[in-house]
Amino acid sequence: MPKNISWRKLVQNFRKLGFEGPYSGGRHQFMKKGSLKIHIPSKHKNNISVGLVNEILKQAEISKEEWDNL
Repeated sequence: MPKNISWRKLVQNFRKLGFEGPYSGGRHQFMKKGSLKIHIPSKHKNNISVGLVNEILKQAEISKEEWDNL
């Protein structure tokens, strides 16, 4: 089950899964893997909540089990 994590750890995990970035764009940054593009929250002091992590994983088509094995 995903947990609250820091912005830096979120980016590191997505890089381990083959995503590139983060790139600047509009209001939020994004990361890419082939034609798949996911939006990630902007850097801030607080950790990213479980609910938002779950939404990003759904957008990236990554299972919770795959995320937990990182």
